[in-house]
Amino acid sequence: MKRREFIQKTAATTALAGLGLSFSSFKSLDTKHLTILHTNDVHSYIDPFPADHPRNANMGGVSRRAAIIENIRQENPNLLLLDAGDIFQGTPYFNYYGGELELKLMSMMKYDLGTMGNHDFDNGIEGFYSQMHNATFDFVTSNYDFTNTVLQGKTKQFKIFDKNGIKVGIFGLGIELAGLVDSRNYKETKYLNPVEIAQDLSRFLKHEQKCDLVICLSHLGYKYNDEKEKISDVKLATLTKDIDLIIGGHTHTFLEKPTILKNSEGKEVIVNQAGCYGINMGRIDFYFDNDKSKSHNGRSIII
Repeated sequence: MKRREFIQKTAATTALAGLGLSFSSFKSLDTKHLTILHTNDVHSYIDPFPADHPRNANMGGVSRRAAIIENIRQENPNLLLLDAGDIFQGTPYFNYYGGELELKLMSMMKYDLGTMGNHDFDNGIEGFYSQMHNATFDFVTSNYDFTNTVLQGKTKQFKIFDKNGIKVGIFGLGIELAGLVDSRNYKETKYLNPVEIAQDLSRFLKHEQKCDLVICLSHLGYKYNDEKEKISDVKLATLTKDIDLIIGGHTHTFLEKPTILKNSEGKEVIVNQAGCYGINMGRIDFYFDNDKSKSHNGRSIII
């Protein structure tokens, strides 16, 4: 199936607006404040690292992350909580519960949206499907064509949120599974060119759907030595237009603050990633003026 046909076929059924709470935090009386919190590559790390761990002593843990998220929500209820994939695999919790615990805890923390990483296929495509009912949030997988698999129609091409009048469009990109994941685990899933899909969907969201902010949830990886052969978030940012923010995963890259790049039209694109294992959580605050012009600042929150 060609990428345009794939997008057109699914676009009509995947637009879903999640109405946000009214916000209470303002940069000024005429400015709307939107907070984006994000994680990636948590890999089933539910508990904090032990006190005697050589590198990450007493760091991470779902309970601590939940407390921080709740405090930030009280500061600004106008918030989106996102995950960029590899929720599964890494501790005995996944081996024993098969992903049930991870998705239930994310639902309790009120995640709004996620995308799939390569390790989310570790129990096979059926294994992921069997746990999806535990998630109260959706998954966007824009460049995976799940036709003729159990996930057909179960994930979305994109999702649009209305956060107090700020329209946010989000789509998701996954890494190529061939050579990385056993083909028996992803069955007939087809990998579509992420740059072409990103350009088509970001144009659709920005210009046809009139989104004020376009976000790509990516599990492509932050950057690679051989950028000519392998697509990454950094490369994606420079090759496309209409994307405002790329939230990444896969390479376990710890960024103290977001990277600011120029897109194909010379406009700013924000790229961020929060490392791995729930040690950090990314935070980016956007401020929208009456004319919908925006400013931002971002940082990494240590858990």
